Amino acid sequence: MSKLSQGHTVEQNDSVRIERSRRRSIVLSVNSRAEVILKVPYRTTNAEINRILFERQDWIRTHVARVQSARASADTLSPLTDEELRQLSHQAAQYIPPRVALYAERIGVSYGRITIRHQRTRWGSCSTKGNLNFNCLLMLTPPEVIDYVIVHELCHRKEMNHSARFWTLVASILPDYTEQKRWLREHGGVIIGRLEA
Repeated sequence: MSKLSQGHTVEQNDSVRIERSRRRSIVLSVNSRAEVILKVPYRTTNAEINRILFERQDWIRTHVARVQSARASADTLSPLTDEELRQLSHQAAQYIPPRVALYAERIGVSYGRITIRHQRTRWGSCSTKGNLNFNCLLMLTPPEVIDYVIVHELCHRKEMNHSARFWTLVASILPDYTEQKRWLREHGGVIIGRLEA
């Protein structure tokens, strides 16, 4: 077991990563590396964890297989060239700012500078000053996914965390956000994998 941060621990249970924190809900997910992650409150017993994993084993198998299949197909894709990245950055610079303006008005927030980059670690970010950063590789995802990332970052202008209030705010703007979040989790690794090492 190793400390992630104060009030947050992580442990390994066979092929499942268990993250314990002060959260109230239990969330099971499969990330873009086909790793199974179970987020639970501190009080959750090992027996409860094992029961959840047993009851959701079909779901786990399905989603792990889906991500593994997507990762395998990524091996057949060529790395993005510098020219392709320039084109994606240009497309993002044209497409994303108007969507940011649209959703900022709906959410009722302001924002600062918008920056477009290509990154391996994140799809978007929001600084404490309200500056927004978006990954140009978003242009290789469905429009609904782009909107989700934009809304996600703008909601941080009201809630600079991932609390229940934050997700409630996201859901008030995009009721189906979990579908887009799942799409990124399952397919995002393939897209980012096209960046040259």
